[in-house]
Amino acid sequence: MEIFFASALLVAVAEIGDKTMLLGILLATRFKKPLPVIAGIFTATIANHALAAWAGSALAGFFASDAFRYAIAFGFIVMAGWTLIPDKVDDDMKMPSQRGAFVATAIAFFLVEMGDKTQVTTIALGAQYHSIIAVAAGTTFGMMVANIPAVFFGDKLVEKVSLKIVHRLAASLFLFLGLWQLWELWNRG
Repeated sequence: MEIFFASALLVAVAEIGDKTMLLGILLATRFKKPLPVIAGIFTATIANHALAAWAGSALAGFFASDAFRYAIAFGFIVMAGWTLIPDKVDDDMKMPSQRGAFVATAIAFFLVEMGDKTQVTTIALGAQYHSIIAVAAGTTFGMMVANIPAVFFGDKLVEKVSLKIVHRLAASLFLFLGLWQLWELWNRG
């Protein structure tokens, strides 16, 4: 349960103001059908994050050295800095709308999530915890916690929540995880 909640919290906070959250707002505004948009986000996220958690776990098993563990720790610290850089959705991004809200959302969300902060975080969590199901379920839950209100309340939510504060909180969580990992490595020997 700890892995699930840690993964959910980290990704939920990191997702606020992220380009995929902005994409969710854009899709909800465009299609005016929140439930198919939410279903598309869920489908894309569970597929993407299951693959990411598996990749992280597989890489960690393959590279079980202290050097790899240091790389994961420093990766979390780099993510702290990356989180402070605000995202935006490209204005010229084309979305397949002729197939409906669900298909358009699932395709667009899956593609935009590739290489995104939350996907990289899921890979790192998979590598750290070696629990594909708990990490993928937790990160997907975190994505949904952040994106469902965005789909329903969109612009109103962005006006009320200070993205600077949220980005700083997410950066602090990443920094804490990286430093905690380093501390565990230094105190093992």
